[in-house]
Amino acid sequence: MVYVFLANGFEEMEAIAPIDLLRRAGVDVTTVGVGATAVRGSHGIVLAADTLDSSAMPDDLEAVVLPGGMPGTLNLEHSPVVQKFIDHAVEKGAIVAAICAAPSILGHKGLLKGRKAVCYEGFEGELEGASVGSEPVAVDGPFITSRGAGTATQFALALLAALRGEGAADKVRGSILCP
Repeated sequence: MVYVFLANGFEEMEAIAPIDLLRRAGVDVTTVGVGATAVRGSHGIVLAADTLDSSAMPDDLEAVVLPGGMPGTLNLEHSPVVQKFIDHAVEKGAIVAAICAAPSILGHKGLLKGRKAVCYEGFEGELEGASVGSEPVAVDGPFITSRGAGTATQFALALLAALRGEGAADKVRGSILCP
């Protein structure tokens, strides 16, 4: 199961792209609302999460996805449930994917030390110990990071490739006419 966390102020494109593309490939995705099931994005779009954070259990965890946006990233970082899921994913060797400002959460936890990572411009200093690049998406072991809304499709496809292989990602890429 892939858990996509939605906190008030999340960047809509960064959440929707992974949810949509993973589901197109048949991956089980659960959206988790932090504090509420109706979650308002940074541009006023309200999404209905599949479950509330207090009900989510990480038992069958394949990946955790953290969309960026403000104040969504800060709301994710302050959530004990999100922190628990990240810790569980790391212990299990599952994928932890974060985009835009959200890689800062991983940096603050010390999870990016010695790893390649990318983020939204201006957050590089928050990726403590990482080798920060400028490519759209960085994959280093179980960590996938991406730069922002404009890279959301590439981020989602990289996540799909990590979960189900390049063939699955190429199939979805072709179906949405993505170069």
